[in-house]
Amino acid sequence: MPGLIAVLVEIIVVVLNLVIVVLIVQAVLSWLVAFEMISRRSPVVDTLWRFTTAVTEPLLRPFRRFIPPVAGVDLSPMVLILIIIAVQRLLPLILLGRY
Repeated sequence: MPGLIAVLVEIIVVVLNLVIVVLIVQAVLSWLVAFEMISRRSPVVDTLWRFTTAVTEPLLRPFRRFIPPVAGVDLSPMVLILIIIAVQRLLPLILLGRY
């Protein structure tokens, strides 16, 4: 059974890493669109935008209720990334007794 738990922990850590990547891609895309370096009229950009928004928006919405933008910058992705990193570090420690 410990082997199965270790595999599940690794899968969760990998999925959380993918979520971090999608959060970063969404942040970079939003900056590029805001500074008009890329256009959402491009089919590739629009598809990527809709995918990253669909993945990140439900995760970020609760944080945006409590964390106001600072000088127009949304800090909720950074807070979520820090929480994900903490979970990634604590999960093996709690479930497997190792770091």
